[in-house]
Amino acid sequence: MGNDAIRGDTAPEDSITIVNNASGDKVTFPILQGSCGPRVIDIRKLYGATDMFTYDPGFTATGSCESKITFIDGEAGILLHRGYPIEELAAHSDFMEVCYLLLYGELPTAGQKDKFVHAITHHTMVHEQLHKFIDGFRRDAHPMAIMCGVVGALSAFYHDSTDISDPYQRMVASYRMIAKMPTIAAWAFKYSLGQPFIYPRNNLNYAENFIHMMFATPAEDYEISPVIARALDRILILHADHEQNASTSTVRLAGSSGANPFACIAAGIASLWGPAHGGANEAVLNMLNEIGSPNRIGEFVEKAKKPDDPFRLMGFGHRVYKNFDPRARLMRESCHEVLNELGVENEPLLELAMELERIALEDEYFVQRRLYPNVDFYSGIIFKAIGIPVSMFTVLFAVARTVGWVAQWNEMVEDPNQKIGRPRQLYTGYEQRAYVPLAERG
Repeated sequence: MGNDAIRGDTAPEDSITIVNNASGDKVTFPILQGSCGPRVIDIRKLYGATDMFTYDPGFTATGSCESKITFIDGEAGILLHRGYPIEELAAHSDFMEVCYLLLYGELPTAGQKDKFVHAITHHTMVHEQLHKFIDGFRRDAHPMAIMCGVVGALSAFYHDSTDISDPYQRMVASYRMIAKMPTIAAWAFKYSLGQPFIYPRNNLNYAENFIHMMFATPAEDYEISPVIARALDRILILHADHEQNASTSTVRLAGSSGANPFACIAAGIASLWGPAHGGANEAVLNMLNEIGSPNRIGEFVEKAKKPDDPFRLMGFGHRVYKNFDPRARLMRESCHEVLNELGVENEPLLELAMELERIALEDEYFVQRRLYPNVDFYSGIIFKAIGIPVSMFTVLFAVARTVGWVAQWNEMVEDPNQKIGRPRQLYTGYEQRAYVPLAERG
């Protein structure tokens, strides 16, 4: 900006003044303090006051909204849902209780939980015509492609819950998406296998029902392992919400236009499908396949230490958490419980993962840089162990994250300060120029 650059000068504690070096003009902006986290400069009037706006690719230094749902302190390794540490929720709650907490802001009483679980359970069926809709996809369609299409199509089947100005309709739509997502996900999986769809059962809890729809067949009874059901329930809890990540921001941005809730969640699913977001646990399995043998771990660990080598240890460290991912400790427990339950002592990929975990936790290079195994490292191993194919990893992530998307969407709709999303840009293209007729172009 040359001579027009601005510099920050703190004025009173509750405001900040910027000065235009060229003109000497000063403009003061308020500083807002949330209940947790760093203070925030309120720049809503920046453009009107200075004829300038900010440049922040990736929005890493920009607060896009006010929220009461989730708080992350990446430096300290803290994740709170409505003020409750994720470690306590994963250790003592179940997924339905966490869903209630995210939606309503408080943990439910016994009566409230029973009523909520009953409502979710009795919304798990999907419209029978969706069976034909799924049949229209190619047999080799990716399950995430099916999920994007089916969730977006829900608005064509449930017209009575698309009026976002009606709190009751928003509630019904929220319940429907939380309840039906496992059914849609399981049917996408069954379709890829060519197996019959399994319908939900009201005598099973949320995680058990999902497992049953995924792995049962009409030919015989299917026994659900309590250890695996609990591990899946914990996976759902640990992925339920994660503040303003890419997919959540996508849901909010789509919702800011007044789009119906099913379309907004479909947009979030599309964003989650990106390998930089929801594909991290899939990348872990791909990395383990590349390493191939425990004998080669040392070789690849050394490759990961070289800055000019493109190889990276996937599932270690985290963009947000600069300390140990608080979700990873709990996922590690579940991972080892599942491996012990299934007795997968002779599964080379899982043995490789456990050996890599041991080496990375002891290697001074990774310890000093806090490159600890994250939640994606362990969730990928669990999915592999219980027989879920790589193509379904992100689908399960979407099932878990639906409640977070729904809670964030509801909060956005009810926020009186929310406006339709309209980011600005730093334009670096041509200035205005004259049109040249086709015959005159050289």
